[in-house]
Amino acid sequence: MKLATYIPLLLLTAILAAPFPAGANAGEKPNVILIMCDDLGWGDVGFNGGKHIRTPHLDEMAANSLNFTRFYAQAPVCSPTRASVVTGRHHDRTGIYTANNGHLREGEFTLYEALAAEGYATGHFGKWHMGTLTRERKDSNRGGKDKSNYSPPWQHAVNTTFATEAKTPTYDPMWQPAGSKGTKRNNVSKGDFRGASGKGWHAIAEGAGREFYGTHYWTGEETFIDPESEDLLGDDSGLIMDRALGFIDTHRETPFLAVVWFHAPHLPVVASKSDTDSYADADGKLDGYHLNYYGCVTALDRAVGKLRARLREHGIADNTLVAFTSDNGPEGNDKAPGRQGRFKGRKRSLYEGGVRVPGLLEWPAKIKPGTSSDVATCTVDYFPTILDIVGVDMPDDRPLDGVSLVPLLEGGMETRPRPLGFHIRGQAAWHDGDWKAYCAKVNSRDWELYNLKDDPGETNNHAAAQSEKLQAMVAAWEQWKASVNASDKGGDY
Repeated sequence: MKLATYIPLLLLTAILAAPFPAGANAGEKPNVILIMCDDLGWGDVGFNGGKHIRTPHLDEMAANSLNFTRFYAQAPVCSPTRASVVTGRHHDRTGIYTANNGHLREGEFTLYEALAAEGYATGHFGKWHMGTLTRERKDSNRGGKDKSNYSPPWQHAVNTTFATEAKTPTYDPMWQPAGSKGTKRNNVSKGDFRGASGKGWHAIAEGAGREFYGTHYWTGEETFIDPESEDLLGDDSGLIMDRALGFIDTHRETPFLAVVWFHAPHLPVVASKSDTDSYADADGKLDGYHLNYYGCVTALDRAVGKLRARLREHGIADNTLVAFTSDNGPEGNDKAPGRQGRFKGRKRSLYEGGVRVPGLLEWPAKIKPGTSSDVATCTVDYFPTILDIVGVDMPDDRPLDGVSLVPLLEGGMETRPRPLGFHIRGQAAWHDGDWKAYCAKVNSRDWELYNLKDDPGETNNHAAAQSEKLQAMVAAWEQWKASVNASDKGGDY
């Protein structure tokens, strides 16, 4: 099945910096870099109005990018969203139902496989979380204990791997941070834990004892980097990016796909002393949780800046498509350091704050700097868009939930060509244009209805006043969910 090519609906303000290629035959294939943060809130970045964290490199990237102001993670927790990125399908179709539940099935056709077949070098760097990485030893959340969910990158056409199964501390990632439960606080003062509910982690003091965190960085089948290695000390985002840059250095003469999935700012958030000190206030109002969260995001931002500089040094920035987003909204409650902006809900919720995330797409040769779009777009759209750009056919007619955004990049997509569906652990949502139907428990059939254009904060429920519209949207969601269920039962393989 050839990916659909959509006829432009309306000519909008030009997004393209140059004419768009009609598939791979029209010119050089672009490099592709997909960056994803872990639990970064929509309001945590300067380009979305955040003032509490310094993100100068991301703000510079945004000024040179297409900014998707209504961009969604496919799920309000990480593993499902990640599956959507690499398959273009809702996560329930792929065998990943929520975090640490299921794995990316062997029958899925992934972005790695699609681009590897076109001559791309493929690399994955950072968090994986779409299955376990070892059958033989205890590792991370499930590794070694749950052999049925073994699904590592190298089984999905990833040539170069530097990955963990799940979370790590965001500084000295192989070691329990100072202040962790069951470990000595080293030189962490009691005041650093004030108001942080025990989340006042800090980098381990020089010369202090270390305790293994329990997660390895894997590079191949039953092959990992020695946790004692000096190469695994320091800021985790920097370590991930350094590996990705080494891959780019090696493959800069040929097209490459680099998937760079940071652990930051997922708990436990830890930053260098210099980064936490840069946020310390004179009256001591910021506790250790906030200082380390802000610091690790600034370190992440610095890693993105290093990537963009390296692409320019190699002279490949123009023909490299770089996407930036987060896997879901921020952790915790409104007192936590992560911020969701004006949106309702946070991580684990299908209200906007749980799934509306930062979304940038930089491609200097093709995208005009400083452009934006308020069309509903999603992580599930990466896959069909990239295949459309490169000129790759799907191997069969299995359903995709994502749509190609090439028409949007051409300036001709005024609205999403078909609705966007969500489901996780009984929660459901259906986005159709400006309207959103939401249900906290599908079995209760207690659906809510919001107009996101007029009410992005989801404060005015139109369910009673617009009952016919809501019924039609729920019926469409149910039809879509039946298709998802059929895929989950293996009907697509």
